[in-house]
Amino acid sequence: MKRIDFSKVIGWLGFILRCPICSYKYKLQNIRVIESQEDEQSNEARILIHSDCEKCKSSVMFNIDISGPEIFSVGTITDLTGKDSAKFRKYLPITVDDLIVIHQSLKQFDGDLVKALR
Repeated sequence: MKRIDFSKVIGWLGFILRCPICSYKYKLQNIRVIESQEDEQSNEARILIHSDCEKCKSSVMFNIDISGPEIFSVGTITDLTGKDSAKFRKYLPITVDDLIVIHQSLKQFDGDLVKALR
Protein backbone atom coordinates (compact mmCIF):
# COMPACT_ATOMS: atom_id res chain seq x y z
CA MET A 1 0.00 0.00 0.00
CA LYS A 2 1.02 3.60 -0.61
CA ARG A 3 2.23 5.53 2.44
CA ILE A 4 0.34 8.67 3.36
CA ASP A 5 2.40 11.87 3.03
CA PHE A 6 1.55 13.67 6.27
CA SER A 7 3.28 16.88 5.14
CA LYS A 8 0.93 17.09 2.14
CA VAL A 9 -2.08 16.42 4.37
CA ILE A 10 -1.00 19.18 6.79
CA GLY A 11 -0.42 21.53 3.84
CA TRP A 12 -3.90 20.78 2.52
CA LEU A 13 -5.42 21.27 5.97
CA GLY A 14 -3.68 24.64 6.19
CA PHE A 15 -5.77 25.76 3.22
CA ILE A 16 -9.14 24.60 4.56
CA LEU A 17 -9.03 24.82 8.36
CA ARG A 18 -10.46 27.97 9.89
CA CYS A 19 -10.68 29.12 13.48
CA PRO A 20 -14.08 28.08 14.92
CA ILE A 21 -14.15 31.27 17.02
CA CYS A 22 -13.40 34.03 14.47
CA SER A 23 -13.23 32.14 11.11
CA TYR A 24 -9.68 33.35 10.47
CA LYS A 25 -7.76 31.02 8.14
CA TYR A 26 -4.97 29.18 9.98
CA LYS A 27 -1.42 29.70 8.83
CA LEU A 28 0.58 26.58 8.10
CA GLN A 29 3.40 27.59 10.44
CA ASN A 30 0.92 27.64 13.36
CA ILE A 31 -0.17 24.02 12.84
CA ARG A 32 1.74 21.46 14.93
CA VAL A 33 1.42 17.68 14.70
CA ILE A 34 1.00 16.28 18.21
CA GLU A 35 0.61 12.63 17.29
CA SER A 36 0.19 10.55 14.15
CA GLN A 37 -0.21 6.89 13.29
CA GLU A 38 -0.65 5.05 10.05
CA ASP A 39 -1.93 1.60 9.11
CA GLU A 40 -0.49 0.82 5.68
CA GLN A 41 -2.56 -2.33 5.23
CA SER A 42 -5.91 -0.57 5.54
CA ASN A 43 -4.67 2.73 4.05
CA GLU A 44 -5.88 4.59 7.15
CA ALA A 45 -4.20 7.20 9.32
CA ARG A 46 -4.92 9.39 12.31
CA ILE A 47 -3.36 12.76 13.05
CA LEU A 48 -3.79 14.96 16.11
CA ILE A 49 -2.82 18.57 15.45
CA HIS A 50 -2.80 21.76 17.49
CA SER A 51 -3.17 25.27 16.11
CA ASP A 52 -3.19 28.74 17.61
CA CYS A 53 -5.21 31.45 15.87
CA GLU A 54 -3.15 34.54 15.08
CA LYS A 55 -6.21 36.78 15.10
CA CYS A 56 -8.17 35.87 18.26
CA LYS A 57 -5.42 33.84 20.03
CA SER A 58 -7.71 30.86 20.66
CA SER A 59 -6.29 27.33 20.49
CA VAL A 60 -7.85 24.33 18.80
CA MET A 61 -6.90 20.67 18.60
CA PHE A 62 -8.03 18.80 15.49
CA ASN A 63 -8.38 15.04 15.27
CA ILE A 64 -8.09 14.00 11.63
CA ASP A 65 -8.99 10.50 10.43
CA ILE A 66 -7.97 9.44 6.94
CA SER A 67 -9.68 6.41 5.47
CA GLY A 68 -8.67 5.86 1.86
CA PRO A 69 -9.81 8.94 -0.08
CA GLU A 70 -12.00 10.23 2.78
CA ILE A 71 -10.81 12.69 5.43
CA PHE A 72 -12.78 13.43 8.60
CA SER A 73 -11.88 16.24 11.00
CA VAL A 74 -13.19 17.15 14.44
CA GLY A 75 -11.97 20.29 16.19
CA THR A 76 -12.00 20.97 19.91
CA ILE A 77 -11.40 24.37 21.46
CA THR A 78 -8.77 24.09 24.18
CA ASP A 79 -6.92 26.25 26.64
CA LEU A 80 -3.68 24.38 25.89
CA THR A 81 -1.09 26.41 24.02
CA GLY A 82 1.27 24.87 21.49
CA LYS A 83 3.95 24.69 24.22
CA ASP A 84 1.50 23.01 26.63
CA SER A 85 0.52 20.35 24.12
CA ALA A 86 4.18 19.52 23.42
CA LYS A 87 4.91 19.44 27.18
CA PHE A 88 2.01 17.13 28.10
CA ARG A 89 2.65 14.82 25.16
CA LYS A 90 5.47 13.10 27.04
CA TYR A 91 3.27 12.22 30.03
CA LEU A 92 1.36 8.95 30.33
CA PRO A 93 -2.44 9.07 30.05
CA ILE A 94 -4.52 9.19 33.23
CA THR A 95 -5.53 5.69 34.31
CA VAL A 96 -8.66 4.41 36.02
CA ASP A 97 -6.61 3.93 39.19
CA ASP A 98 -5.56 7.61 39.06
CA LEU A 99 -9.22 8.64 38.87
CA ILE A 100 -10.13 6.43 41.81
CA VAL A 101 -7.40 8.04 43.93
CA ILE A 102 -8.65 11.53 42.97
CA HIS A 103 -12.24 10.53 43.73
CA GLN A 104 -11.30 9.17 47.14
CA SER A 105 -9.31 12.32 47.94
CA LEU A 106 -12.23 14.54 46.96
CA LYS A 107 -14.64 12.48 49.08
CA GLN A 108 -12.45 13.18 52.11
CA PHE A 109 -11.89 16.86 51.25
CA ASP A 110 -13.49 19.11 53.87
CA GLY A 111 -13.33 22.32 51.84
CA ASP A 112 -10.26 23.81 53.55
CA LEU A 113 -7.93 24.40 50.59
CA VAL A 114 -5.14 25.93 52.68
CA LYS A 115 -5.05 22.82 54.90
CA ALA A 116 -5.11 20.51 51.87
CA LEU A 117 -2.11 22.26 50.28
CA ARG A 118 0.10 22.03 53.38
